[in-house]
Amino acid sequence: MTVPEIDVTAVPDNAYLLDVREQDEWLAGHAPEAVHIPMSQIQGRVEEVPADRTVYVVCRVGGRSMQVTAWLNQLGRDAVNVGGGMQSWEFARRPMVSETGQDPFVA
Repeated sequence: MTVPEIDVTAVPDNAYLLDVREQDEWLAGHAPEAVHIPMSQIQGRVEEVPADRTVYVVCRVGGRSMQVTAWLNQLGRDAVNVGGGMQSWEFARRPMVSETGQDPFVA
């Protein structure tokens, strides 16, 4: 199965961005408008993911998000993997925030 993928620089500003990293990774730094559902919780929380628009899935480097993207697409959703994950996001200087009060970084 081929998983659709997009470069971080091509993710639209108004995209539904689903961050599937673990809690500590999320707290350290994430895209400001991202929605956090860890990969370990996605099956139980899939109804929180919109079925009527494209979902852009991101993790640290792209492996976990690729698995979640493939699974969402098997369910009939329109999901796209964000290539290179948050490491590429940070490298491309896309906006990031943290939940710790410190400067955001990719953990």
